[in-house]
Amino acid sequence: MIWQKAAISWATIFVVGIVAEPSPASAQTFNTYRCADGTNFIVAFYPYDSRAYVQIDGRAVRLNRGLAFSGRRYSGGGVSLVMTGAGALLRHVRRPVTACELS
Repeated sequence: MIWQKAAISWATIFVVGIVAEPSPASAQTFNTYRCADGTNFIVAFYPYDSRAYVQIDGRAVRLNRGLAFSGRRYSGGGVSLVMTGAGALLRHVRRPVTACELS
């Protein structure tokens, strides 16, 4: 009888642990930015990935993390993105660098 109560208790703890665990989809971060030149883009960060995933001009671009003196720098596919505390700086396919902010 005691072992049955223990088994039920452990099963309950197991089920509650599964239900209470956050799903991987909720662990990601999506941000929408609006730039001074009128460009809008969405950037996604995943907890176990050092890259940034950007949706800009109707296409998806994966940006690899690079070295930066201040902030975080990502680049790839003709897009360069520097994340700072005040916002972001975007350089996109031969356009000049433009300042962006969260929208």
